Amino acid sequence: VQLQASGGGLAQPGGSLRLSCAVSGRTVSRYTMAWFRKAPGNEREYVGNMRRSGSGSATNFADSVQGRFTISRDSAKNALYLQMNNLKVEDTAVYYCALAERHLARLMTRASDYSDWGQGTQVTVSS
Repeated sequence: VQLQASGGGLAQPGGSLRLSCAVSGRTVSRYTMAWFRKAPGNEREYVGNMRRSGSGSATNFADSVQGRFTISRDSAKNALYLQMNNLKVEDTAVYYCALAERHLARLMTRASDYSDWGQGTQVTVSS
């Protein structure tokens, strides 16, 4: 299984970025996938996830990004996306995409819930 995150860069406060996570070896729509981030000196932090729900999907986000970030996927490209709007300086971090091989019967917000990780992409928000 390989996850390749991309799309990071420099944005101004209030700006937007879209991160991509290309997946090989697993079908994105069949697994719970998430975005985490890690800022210098901080623990790895849950950002949000997308999971199977009935015949579709559902998303969940950390309070710190709720209403500003969205997660989507493209089944044809087998990729997951993180759309980040109204960026704040405190969003500066390395962002990681992750895939959970096992589905758990609870909200999966812990890094230990996810078995496969991308290499991370740097997001810097600064004026």
